[in-house]
Amino acid sequence: MKTRKLERVLIPPRPHMVGDGFRVHQYIPSALGEGFERMNPFIMMDYNSKFYFPPTDRPRGVDVHPHRGFETVTIAYKGSVAHHDSAGNIGVIGEGDVQWMTAASGILHKEYHEENFSKAGGDFQMVQLWINLPAKDKMSAPKYQGITNAQMKKVMLPDNAGTVEVIAGKYQGEKGPAFTFTPVHMLNAKLNKGGRATFNFPENYNTAILVVEGNIKVNDSEEIKTDGLGVFENEGEIFTIEALDSPVVLIISGEPINEPIAAQGPFVMNTRAELVQAISDFNMGKFGYLE
Repeated sequence: MKTRKLERVLIPPRPHMVGDGFRVHQYIPSALGEGFERMNPFIMMDYNSKFYFPPTDRPRGVDVHPHRGFETVTIAYKGSVAHHDSAGNIGVIGEGDVQWMTAASGILHKEYHEENFSKAGGDFQMVQLWINLPAKDKMSAPKYQGITNAQMKKVMLPDNAGTVEVIAGKYQGEKGPAFTFTPVHMLNAKLNKGGRATFNFPENYNTAILVVEGNIKVNDSEEIKTDGLGVFENEGEIFTIEALDSPVVLIISGEPINEPIAAQGPFVMNTRAELVQAISDFNMGKFGYLE
C-alpha cells in the first residue's frame, strides 16, 4: 500500500468565544479555507485548546439554540460539559468522554460547563465536530449517544508504544461504540515517547489529525506541534505517527458524502429551499421546547 502524505499543517487560528464557555479555534472550515467540501463529512471543527476558566457560581456555556441536518460530536479532554436537549436527553461528559448528538430533523439544545467544574474552575479543553448527514437521513429522528471512556475499545500497541482508543469506526479490528450513518473513523492515540502507531484508511476518505497534547512526527518527516492540525492528501492509505514526547492525538477519517451542501448558521441541508423550510419550522416551534 502507498504512504498517505500530509497535504498541509495548520497552526491554531485566532480564537473566538462561542457563548461564554468555549474559547475555540475554528480549524474547519475557517482556517482550512476550502469550504465544507474539503473535509466532508467533517464540516466543522472547533477546538478549545487548553484554557483556564476561573471558578464561578453561574455555569458558562451556550444557551438554547437549534440544529438540523447533521450531528455534533463533543470530545472532552479537560473539564466536563453538561447537555440538555428538546428530545429530553440530559448528559454530562467528563475527561475522555464523548457526546454524540444527532440533530437530524431538528433539535434544540444547550451545552455548558458542568456545575461542579464551574464552581471549582480549572483547565478546559475540548473538540467539537459537526458531521454531515446524507440526504436520506437528514430528516430522521434526533438521537443522543453519551459515550464514556470506559465504553471505548482500547488497542494496546506493541513495544509499550501506547494506546489507541476507538470512539467510532475500527482500529486493528476493534470497533468503537458510536453509531454512525456513514463510514467514520474517530480515534484517540495516546503514545509514549518514541512510540509509533500506523493508520490505514481508504485514500478517498478525508483524513486529519489534531495534536491535543505533545508533539509528533508524521511519516518520519514532518513534525506537528501541540494544538496543530495535519490534513492529509487523498492519495495513499497508510501513515505513521511517532511520539516525540507523550502526545495525545485525535485522528478523524470519513467517507465523503458527495451531495450538495446548503448551510446557514445551525442548519445544514442540501438545497436552499430546505434551508428556508428549516428556518420556518424552527420559528413555528417544530423543534420542540427547551428552557
